[in-house]
Amino acid sequence: MTRQKILITGASSGLGEEMARRFAAQGRDLALCARRVERLEAVRDELRASHPGIAVAVRALDVTDHDAVIRVFGELRDELGGLDRVVVNAGLGKGARIGTGRADANLATARTNFVGALSQCEAALGIFRKQNSGHLVLVSSISADRGLPGPKAAYSASKAGVSALGEALTAELAKSPIVVTTLLPGYIATDMSSKAGDSSALTATLDDGVDAMVSAIEKETNRAALPGIKWRGIDVALRFLPHAWTSRFV
Repeated sequence: MTRQKILITGASSGLGEEMARRFAAQGRDLALCARRVERLEAVRDELRASHPGIAVAVRALDVTDHDAVIRVFGELRDELGGLDRVVVNAGLGKGARIGTGRADANLATARTNFVGALSQCEAALGIFRKQNSGHLVLVSSISADRGLPGPKAAYSASKAGVSALGEALTAELAKSPIVVTTLLPGYIATDMSSKAGDSSALTATLDDGVDAMVSAIEKETNRAALPGIKWRGIDVALRFLPHAWTSRFV
């Protein structure tokens, strides 16, 4: 099945922006959301110039504003004439050691990554249930497999929530026309990854990472750790091996 009309949040940079480029090259119509509307408009203009046959709609959106999420998703559905796929991608990588006086960073990450994802799922599934079809994609993280210490604690906890939400919705909707995919990327070269200090030896290029994500999305896999066999192996290790064996990964 071709999902022609695709909404992507967090589309002004990084993984979201690159996924938009991949889907535009395939001739898909796009609805792009992010807080930085000027950057979104630049992406829109680039994609329209490169692929004049597609529709690209943009909206400013803070995913921590639930009412705005519901409204904007509805507006974009109406502008494109429907939505076939929603990619819940918007996220933050802020963080500090808990109890060191930087609760603001940790709370912002938790609100954006988990509560914001829940708002997006509410909006997307409200649309999909009415039309009795759709593909919901949640971008989680390998860090969801095991709580990470120090400044990554809130981030890994928020992504664990996203993975659990994806698992719950996959089970609930398994016999319905609505498909749920949860992606667990490892280290992929983005601005967020570089600021987090991720291991360069384990970091995939942005092209390789997004190619793997788009491939898993198109296959409509329920759960995919990526990119490549290396991250599939790390995913299994973090979930099933004793902490003493996997401490090198966290």
